[in-house]
Amino acid sequence: MDLLWQSWHHNELDTRTLYAILALRNRVFIIEQHCLYQDVDGNDLKNDHRHITAFKNQELIAYARILTHDQGVSIGRVIISEQARGYKLGQQLMTRTLADCHAFWPGQKISLSAQAHLQDFYRRSGFTATTDVYDEDGIPHIGMTYRPL
Repeated sequence: MDLLWQSWHHNELDTRTLYAILALRNRVFIIEQHCLYQDVDGNDLKNDHRHITAFKNQELIAYARILTHDQGVSIGRVIISEQARGYKLGQQLMTRTLADCHAFWPGQKISLSAQAHLQDFYRRSGFTATTDVYDEDGIPHIGMTYRPL
């Protein structure tokens, strides 16, 4: 699959790219997963947060967000669009996202809040569970931390 992968500091996002990101997140996390929550949470355009994107023919098909905080960095909003699932893009997305974490914040703790049914997916990228399963917006989640394989 021929993709254009990019890593963006939030200051680099143009209006079309930001719109594509928010539309994909809305389509997957709110509509597809039937989960009413405030996706536009005020974190997309501040600090040194980064956005990892993959476009195919000008359509956003993969995305992840990296947030910085006092305890390190956290990865979230990991998405593969419905029409692009089944091509192993999730692992490519995680590889690129982790590479950015290491490049921009070397040695920092990397964490994420995973939907509980995706634990094995994140485990294959080097994450281990650090919490029990908990409810987040009506969906079971689990806290995970990166520990290189």
